[in-house]
Amino acid sequence: MQLSPAPSSMPLPGIGPQTALFLDFDGTLVDIAPQPEAVQVPADLVPLLRQLERRLKGALAVVSGRQLADLDGFLGPLQLTTAAEHGAHQRWPGGKLLRLASPDLRELIRQTTALAESHPGLHVEIKPASLALHYRQAPELEALCRQFMAEAADHTSGVELLHGKSVFEVKPAGISKGSAIEAFMRESPFAGRLPLFAGDDTTDEAGFSAVQGLGGQGIKVGEGATLARYRCATPKALRQWLRAACDENTTGSIRP
Repeated sequence: MQLSPAPSSMPLPGIGPQTALFLDFDGTLVDIAPQPEAVQVPADLVPLLRQLERRLKGALAVVSGRQLADLDGFLGPLQLTTAAEHGAHQRWPGGKLLRLASPDLRELIRQTTALAESHPGLHVEIKPASLALHYRQAPELEALCRQFMAEAADHTSGVELLHGKSVFEVKPAGISKGSAIEAFMRESPFAGRLPLFAGDDTTDEAGFSAVQGLGGQGIKVGEGATLARYRCATPKALRQWLRAACDENTTGSIRP
């Protein structure tokens, strides 16, 4: 399946009682910030997600490259079903935690931290199972970061390299947002529903492929070629779509 521009004029699909809803975080529910810790969460986002989770009888999950503790910090007191670190760390309905992989990143952390200390525009994000090198504040260093992280991934067992928006990330091999969504879809309350997944980055393409392979739909937030069949302009517009789904008097709403 080839990447192509998803149309921007098509209305987004409806969220119904048989929907399983999967949502990326950065660039999808919230605007991307200059640094990962600087994200601003809209005041109404947590109540909105709580309402959606109740209406979908629990069939809502956050699927993100973030670590679980960060997501809980931004979305607390909610503790949603979550695939964190691209699926390497999962929280299932009922609160069960599952850690799928924890590669040895000690040498990579040492080397990447040293690189960032030599280039103040770089930011290293250390997670339990992965490591991200952000260059949003130093876009001229993209080629350097690419070469460094590619070589580091080649010399680190059990990992693979992802390239997202102004970030290179080394994560456990064989684990993706798509595989996490497929795992959730095999179990209650997701099983038997039609999945919808909204994401903004190249790291979300595996999720789009997974949900569309299961008969659902992907929604690309923002610009860029994509496997997703739908497109939404901004995180604000996506939140408006989610709010509309909570209004029983709005087309595409969730009805009993």
